[in-house]
Amino acid sequence: MLGASAPVDQDAPATEARRLTIERLSRVAGGGAGPAVVTRDLQAAGPAGSIALRLYASAAPCSGALVWLHGGGWVAGGLDSHDPLCRRLAASSGVSVIAVDYRLAPEHRFPAAFEDALAAVRWVAEHAGSLGLAAGKLAVGGDSVGAGLAAAVALSADAPPLVLQVLLCPVLDVVHERPSRRLFRHGFFMDPKTFSRDLDDYCGPGVDRTDPRLSPLLARHLGREPPALIHAAECDPFRDEACAYADRLCDVGVGARFVLWPGMIHYFYLLVGAIPAAAPAVETLGAELREALA
Repeated sequence: MLGASAPVDQDAPATEARRLTIERLSRVAGGGAGPAVVTRDLQAAGPAGSIALRLYASAAPCSGALVWLHGGGWVAGGLDSHDPLCRRLAASSGVSVIAVDYRLAPEHRFPAAFEDALAAVRWVAEHAGSLGLAAGKLAVGGDSVGAGLAAAVALSADAPPLVLQVLLCPVLDVVHERPSRRLFRHGFFMDPKTFSRDLDDYCGPGVDRTDPRLSPLLARHLGREPPALIHAAECDPFRDEACAYADRLCDVGVGARFVLWPGMIHYFYLLVGAIPAAAPAVETLGAELREALA
């Protein structure tokens, strides 16, 4: 495994392979293009230039909107890899979904992804009227490390008013190893060496990995965040931190609904073509979104 201090060009082959894996995963096991929804490509102003967004609207939209931050270990994933998932969420919920193509590592290291995520959420809030969205019904969500970014945005004092955070198989603590990390270390889709390399590529040397922008679960103070809808997979190394975050939110009076999907693995929601139970799980999440944001 290449170290965090390795030059970017030396790490390029591993990074490209990681990106191709996510793209192929979505294409081969993603269950097709997903439902037909109206899409619109947008550009948001970001801290380092424009951020590409894609808005998904169903045929029978409700007034809520969800800004979605994709997974992929901070180094992979994008609008195309998560297009079927965003289509399914928009179609099943009626909520307008706005996917964010934030900067990736190792070309852009911490806190680039967080800064783009926050800027995108702020931009959507500021332009809600012109986009046909209700500014008072804005949620942020994501999957895997994207869910961690969503939780970090919800924690930020610079975030606009949010009514919900939606966390799907979230990565919320990059420091501690809870029992699920050890229990599902091998043979359950997520390879610990790959995750470690991804984390090194994003952080680089000298980064405090307890920073809430990386590890929202380790934030010293909680209680000002919006309610949370947290879906986790039973056989996921990151399962226990999702549960711990729900518990912490509830302890400080923030509403948190925690749903555990039996037998599921990390990224199951991208594998609806290979895992029969994945599509109903995404539809359930969509129904919960409609109820929360109607």
